[in-house]
Amino acid sequence: MTLRYEEFRDLHRRPGAPLVLPNAWDHASAAALVAAGFRAIGTTSLGVAAAAGLPDGTGAARAQTVRLARGLARTDALVTVDIEGGFSDRPEEVAALVGELADAGIVGVNIEDGRPDGTLRDAGHQSEILHAVRETASGRLFVNARTDTYWLPGAGAAAETADRLRAYQRAGADGVFVPGLRDVRAITELAAATLDTPLNILHAPDGPSLAELAEAGVRRISTGSLLFRAALGAAVAAAASVARGVPVPARVPSYAETQALSDAAAVARSAPGQ
Repeated sequence: MTLRYEEFRDLHRRPGAPLVLPNAWDHASAAALVAAGFRAIGTTSLGVAAAAGLPDGTGAARAQTVRLARGLARTDALVTVDIEGGFSDRPEEVAALVGELADAGIVGVNIEDGRPDGTLRDAGHQSEILHAVRETASGRLFVNARTDTYWLPGAGAAAETADRLRAYQRAGADGVFVPGLRDVRAITELAAATLDTPLNILHAPDGPSLAELAEAGVRRISTGSLLFRAALGAAVAAAASVARGVPVPARVPSYAETQALSDAAAVARSAPGQ
C-alpha cells in the first residue's frame, strides 16, 4: 500500500511535467482511461452524483462515492477520490472515512472547503479536518486540499487564497488545489508560494494550455467533470444523429471493447487477496 502511495506522490514531483489526472464517474469510464494509458485517475463528484440523480457538493452521494472507490481500489490504477467536503463537519468522522478508503487501497483524496450554501468553511475548522485526516492517513494516502476561493460566485481574493493554502499546508496537506483560477501570473505566484507542496489546477478548455501551466510551476492538472459532461454531450449527439439518419459524429467503442472493460474488472476482483 505504501509503495502505491509513494508512486502516486512521486507523479507530482516531476518539474515541467505535471500529472494530468482524468476524472472518472463509474467503473467503465475509469477502466477505459486506464486502458488508454493513464496510470492515475481521480473521481468527479459531479459525475458520481449526477449519474445517481443526486446534487453535487451536498454530501448526498456519500454512499455512491464510497461504493465506487472500493470498486476502483481493486484495479491496478492509482485512484484518488473526490470526497467533496468530507461528507461531515466533524474532523473525526472525515478522518475515519479517509482511513477506510486508505485501508481499501485508495491512494488519495480531494477535500474541499466550499460548503453547500455557497460559502467557505472556516479556514481554522478546515485545517482541523485536514490535520485529523493527516494523523489517520500519513504515509498511506495523498491529501489534496482544495480551496474554492476562485470557484464560488463572487470569490477570487488572491490574499485569502494564499492564506488558506498556507494554513492547509501547515495542517499537513500533501497538495493544494485551486479550481477556477486561470490567470497565469497568479498561478505562477501561488506555485512559487506553495514551494514543495504541489499545486493542482483545473483544466479549462478556454484557459491556460498544458505547456503554460507546466511553465507556471503547476504539478497536477485535473479534468474535473469535463469528461463526464463531454460523454453526455457525445451521447446526445449520437442519438440525434441516429434520429436524423446521419453517421454518428465520432468513433464509438465496440460492444466487445466495452465488455472487455468489465472482464478486466472481474479478473481483478477474483485475484488473490482481493
